[in-house]
Amino acid sequence: MINNIIYIMGVSGCGKTTIGKLLSEKIAVPFFDGDDFHSAANVEKMKAGEPLNDEDRIEWLQKINELAFEQQQLKGAIIACSALKEKYRIVLNSGITKPVWIFLQGSYQIIFQRLQNRQGHYMPPALLQSQFDNLEIPPNAFSINIANEPATIVELILDKLNEE
Repeated sequence: MINNIIYIMGVSGCGKTTIGKLLSEKIAVPFFDGDDFHSAANVEKMKAGEPLNDEDRIEWLQKINELAFEQQQLKGAIIACSALKEKYRIVLNSGITKPVWIFLQGSYQIIFQRLQNRQGHYMPPALLQSQFDNLEIPPNAFSINIANEPATIVELILDKLNEE
C-alpha cells in the first residue's frame, strides 16, 4: 500500500469526499479532494448550472495528475475525483505506478436526494443527470455500493486493498 495512489471516483454526491477522508484516517495517507483543484471558471460554470465539457476538464485533470505524481514519490495519497470517462482516467494515471481505482456506485435517485440535502457545494442537483450521461463505468475498479454506511464502505475498500 506504500506509495500507492488510490483514486475514489464516481458522480457528484456519491460520497467521494466522505469516504476518502475516512479511508485516509484508517491507512494514514493524505487525502485530497479533486474539487479543490477546479479553476474559478469551472466552478462558476457549474454554479450557473452548466455541465463541464472535456475541454473544461483537461487542465483540472492534469493538475490532479501532477499532485498524484508528487504524492507517489512521498507516502502515496487518496484522491477523490469524478473521473467519469476512461479518457480522463488515462490522464490521471499518466506516470502513476499501479493506481488503484475505487468506484462508488449508486442509483440516480439516492444520489439526487443526497445532492438536494447537501449544503455549501457549488454542484447543483440539476447537473447530476449530465454526470450519469458521461459516466463510463471503469472495468478495472473496485465497485462499491454506496447504499452501505460510510464505515462499512471503508471496511469493504480495506478488504479489497488487502487482497491486492
